Amino acid sequence: MDAKDQSGVLEEALERLHASGPERLGRLTNHAPMVVEALVSRGHSAAVHRWLDYYQSKLEDFPAPVEPVTDADWPRALGDLRRAGDWIAYFTRLLSESPWRQVLARWWPRLLPGIYGGSTHPVIRVGHAVRALSRSGPTGRPEDLPQLGELAHGLGYWAARHRPVPGLREQPGAASAAEALDAVPLLTRAPSPDGFPARLALVDRLPVWSARVTDAEEAQRRLAELVRAATHRYLTHGHGEETMLVHSATAPNAVLRVLPALPRDLWVPSLHAAWTASAAVTAMYSPPEGVPYAPVGRPTAEEVLERALEHGDEHVIKLADTALDVGDDQALAAALRAVELSEPAF
Repeated sequence: MDAKDQSGVLEEALERLHASGPERLGRLTNHAPMVVEALVSRGHSAAVHRWLDYYQSKLEDFPAPVEPVTDADWPRALGDLRRAGDWIAYFTRLLSESPWRQVLARWWPRLLPGIYGGSTHPVIRVGHAVRALSRSGPTGRPEDLPQLGELAHGLGYWAARHRPVPGLREQPGAASAAEALDAVPLLTRAPSPDGFPARLALVDRLPVWSARVTDAEEAQRRLAELVRAATHRYLTHGHGEETMLVHSATAPNAVLRVLPALPRDLWVPSLHAAWTASAAVTAMYSPPEGVPYAPVGRPTAEEVLERALEHGDEHVIKLADTALDVGDDQALAAALRAVELSEPAF
């Protein structure tokens, strides 16, 4: 299927999904837009509607409006999930008035401190939306309205779920991302509550890593190192929580995907936010000890993606998508580990 046909499938799928809200049951994220973008990006457009038919029962109606968000009073609405529909409408208007990169650059630093909200799903959704729009060139095309709509949904969800974590104390870290993740103090060493927000409230200290980075290119390199380290770590530690630990890799990878669309002066703070998000997820869900794992054979990237698609779970597909970005054998093995650990969707 050529790129034009794939783009048409994505547009059709997003138009279908934009009648739905960003969550269901008040806490569970709608993963469908992220998955369909990943499938199209990886050349599996033919699987999109079959997968959506499976996921349809997990969608809820678009949230009712409460009160319009305005340029003057948006800080009052930040972090208010009741205003999700209002936020999406607000970003829809902004993106109709200004180029999407300008809107993104204006709002990225406002939203970045709340990267933890919604279990990091909002920033991941934005990362997929930006990848879709970036395929269209520097300004986007008139026919890319569903992709612009998807960015509005992602940014709106992030604003509605915005959740800063102030007062994090620093502890000694390590030189490499892998060693720094190993140094994260784990909540699992003591009884931990259920649910992402309750666990996040207990995270009060994280290792120092990349704090002295001031150069944009170095920030991008460090961020890629973090994505690789977190993906590799899933291979040996994913058994601690097979679903939630996926986000330790997919959240920083979403930030990495957005960097080229941002002004360079935002790359360093993006690295710092991505590190704290990945480290916080590690603190909340990682087991104290890893277990050795070696896949049978040496699967190709396409074979790994096929296995993930056959499995069908949204987190498995998204980790496979990130593993393909990393591209090495250990990352591909981590995606297969997710297939083995997670409950199949089909």
